[in-house]
Amino acid sequence: MFFFPTAPTPTRAGAFQPGFDGQIVTADGFVVQPSITIPQESTSVSINADGEVMVTIDGQPQAQTVGQLELVTFFNEGGLESRGGNIFLETAASGSPVTSVPGTPGVGTVIQGFLETSNVDPVKAITDLISAQRAYEMNSRVIVTADEMMQVNSNLR
Repeated sequence: MFFFPTAPTPTRAGAFQPGFDGQIVTADGFVVQPSITIPQESTSVSINADGEVMVTIDGQPQAQTVGQLELVTFFNEGGLESRGGNIFLETAASGSPVTSVPGTPGVGTVIQGFLETSNVDPVKAITDLISAQRAYEMNSRVIVTADEMMQVNSNLR
């Protein structure tokens, strides 16, 4: 899933913080779209799985919703042009962005306090690769041996 900071350029970077004017920004200082401003008198900020940004203000018993995060998907995410730093540009191959509210089926949810990391375990991937290579070598030897046996068999006739 992608977020739209200013420009609008999609990013996968989800490390947000309040900017100097209270607007939610990425670590690079890009304002998240749609713009959400955190009131100065807020004592805490929370984001639920549906992307609602809520603040707690001293003297008020209930948390107030100050905005709604949106997620952006593309028909072909592989077609996006990477600009580095988790910034991507839309291309003809990626298709147009589809903006949705988190929690919409097929879009995903937002989890506060977590950052997306690689879903690949490099040690397991290398182990699997070595196992596959050994299986290939063994199968290759079986084919060569069977071919040699067929040659010997045909020479005996």
